[in-house]
Amino acid sequence: MRRISRSRLVLLVGAILGLFALARLQAEDRPAKVDKPPATAAAAKPVTPKPLGDAVKKGLAYLAAQQQQDGGWNQGGGWRTTGQGGGRVEGKQVADPSDVGNTAISVLALLRAGSTPTEGPYAKNIARGIEYIRNKVEKADVTSLSVTDVQGTQLQTKIGTYVDTFLTALVLAEVKGKMPDAQSERSLVAALDKTIGKIEKNQNERGLFAGNTGWASVISQGLANKGLNRARQVGAKVSDVALKRAEDQVAANFDTKTGAFRAGSGAGLGGGGIGGFDARSISGPAVASSGRAALGIGGRSSAAIATAPGSPSDAGVALYSRANSVGNFQDISNTNRLEEKKARELLARKDARPEERQKANEKLKEIAATDKTRDQAVRAIVKDLGKQEFVAGFGSNGGEEFLSFLNISETLLAKGGEDWQKWDKTATTTITRVQDKDGSWSGQHCITGKTFCTSGALLVLMADRAPLPTVTAEKKDK
Repeated sequence: MRRISRSRLVLLVGAILGLFALARLQAEDRPAKVDKPPATAAAAKPVTPKPLGDAVKKGLAYLAAQQQQDGGWNQGGGWRTTGQGGGRVEGKQVADPSDVGNTAISVLALLRAGSTPTEGPYAKNIARGIEYIRNKVEKADVTSLSVTDVQGTQLQTKIGTYVDTFLTALVLAEVKGKMPDAQSERSLVAALDKTIGKIEKNQNERGLFAGNTGWASVISQGLANKGLNRARQVGAKVSDVALKRAEDQVAANFDTKTGAFRAGSGAGLGGGGIGGFDARSISGPAVASSGRAALGIGGRSSAAIATAPGSPSDAGVALYSRANSVGNFQDISNTNRLEEKKARELLARKDARPEERQKANEKLKEIAATDKTRDQAVRAIVKDLGKQEFVAGFGSNGGEEFLSFLNISETLLAKGGEDWQKWDKTATTTITRVQDKDGSWSGQHCITGKTFCTSGALLVLMADRAPLPTVTAEKKDK
């Protein structure tokens, strides 16, 4: 009996060991267990673009007709500065050559309408405009921040010395991949890489740019951040360091503890709202007589609130800084969708090393935190849109207002839903109403040139065509 028991014991042990070995082999054939990453934003249902209305078609025709012989666009009237002490000159006899900034935003508007350098009714205009910009970039040095020899423009004076460079990065990024042949594509990419390189060389640790001064330089600072993010989104060479500095610069203007924009960025208008988005309020005279936002947080004048040395100016107009902030938060979030995809793909790999998994999970946590901050900022801007004095900006229309409206539009487009629909209706009604008979738009203060104002107004009207991923729905990990 004892021998039989031992035999059975040997058989039992052998069976257990065999089952263990089989289970081990089956486990090796199964995919490795994936760390459960934090939930981040997922793509929402895209908004279906509206057909181009009569106002847009008329504006596009006007804009295309203003292209100069050299392929660029000029200011389209208004004043200039001499560059010597900032002396202002104006009148019909003032020289108005083509410049990079106005050319870039004009090309951007024509692109939004659906044309490319090879297709559409404005293909030739876009191709010539890109060639003008590319030639300017090629002739520029590789170390300074400037890409143009045309100085004294309204854009440089009002929203930043280097606005031409930042707009160049933005428009070249959007044209990338759409050039007619391999050679022209290589030339465009080279110009984009050079422009991004100049931006990165001159970006300081706080994400700012020395010498980028202007009446409302916060707007061009925002264009710099947007250009870097848009370039990364299309696969251009943009360093992680530059993107992180840009993100930190944006985040510094928003207080996550209170869910409010920091007063130092010009935020904090007082006063009651109007209970909704009133189309009449955008161009209404609802600010202080100086044209600046009258009250800061706690009743303090925003002009009296100290800002960090070298911080961009918003001229005391909360609309500029707040709209710029939410726009950049959305730009960063759009870039993060690509980074999120990379991280999740890595976590799904069986051969991913532990340190790679840790880094990917840390990245997903950072992205989730950024999305949360963006959502806070969006809620704050939606609340602000119910304040007549906030939406009025400087009290009248100007190029600064149009760009601010564009930032709000692109942000709410990504959010979708009722807030987007209400704002889009408001902006469309108001901007269409102030269109000039010739199809253009002109500014009533500061940036008054018809080229920039027309392009800016058109971009707002066509905001639902912006090449941005929509990222609002929450992803639930299973």
